[in-house]
Amino acid sequence: MLDHLSIQCADVATAAAFYDTVLAPLGGGRIMDFGPVIGYGVGQKPTFWVGPLADHGPNREVHVAFVAPDRAGVRAFFDAAVGAGAEVLHEPRVWPEYHLDYYGAFVRDPDGNNVEADCHAPE
Repeated sequence: MLDHLSIQCADVATAAAFYDTVLAPLGGGRIMDFGPVIGYGVGQKPTFWVGPLADHGPNREVHVAFVAPDRAGVRAFFDAAVGAGAEVLHEPRVWPEYHLDYYGAFVRDPDGNNVEADCHAPE
């Protein structure tokens, strides 16, 4: 249903360093740089963008979940995020309240957003 998602960041360079680190274990990376706006994805098409705040009001928290190829990818994302200084919201685990094979980990990015990696396949 979604084609792409863009979030606003207080410091694009800090956000980009974070997403460079945490998206690599999921097979994602920078695809496009348009000045202060950076597009990430897998393959040729960016599906996740970071850019500067559009105004000087408060930045609102968003939740974004990235697909991991397997549970090891979720753990690699989590380890990369923690290594980059992310606040831990939820360590990797099964979330049976979503469905029996939902495995995810949640961290907070440098702008306070709730960022997740998840896998929907059994171990």
